[in-house]
Order: sequence, then structure tokens, then C-alpha cells
Amino acid sequence: MPRPTAAQLAYGSLTVIASTLAMLLLSQTSSGAGIAVIAVAALVLGLLVALTVPMPKRTPTVVRRSAPASRVAAPVPAAPEPVREPTSGVTSR
Repeated sequence: MPRPTAAQLAYGSLTVIASTLAMLLLSQTSSGAGIAVIAVAALVLGLLVALTVPMPKRTPTVVRRSAPASRVAAPVPAAPEPVREPTSGVTSR
């Protein structure tokens, strides 16, 4: 499962906070059961919003096929090393 993006976390969190405050103020409930129902509803709404935020599109992976054996290039032989003349112990001035 892919990790949530920063936008998903932000939208989901803001939705939970805003919807909880709005529902508590509009319902004017003071019972524990009412507050619990509102909190659960806000969490579900926040999860729904976070999941509907579009995920960034991934770039398609390029699949390279290997060439058939008849089309494989032959290895290039290494160039021969240049012949060096042996040097004598005499240095020229």
C-alpha cells in the first residue's frame, strides 16, 4: 500500500478538525455518547476525504527487451598495445 502524501494528510486532518467542531457546535450535544458518535463520524469523513485526494501519477517504467542472439553485437577486440623500444641506461644531454 502506498504511503499517503502530504496533501492527503493535510486535507484529512483539516476535515476531521473542522467537521468535529462544526457538528459539535450545530448539535449542541453534551452527552458522552453524542460526542463519541460525532468524533467517529468526523474520522470517517476525514478518511474519505484523504482517500479521494488524487495520488501523484507515477512515471511508467520502461521495459527493455534483450536483443535476439542473432542481433547481439560481437565483442570488439582490444587494440594492441604500442611497441616500446627498450631504453638503454644512457641518457642524452
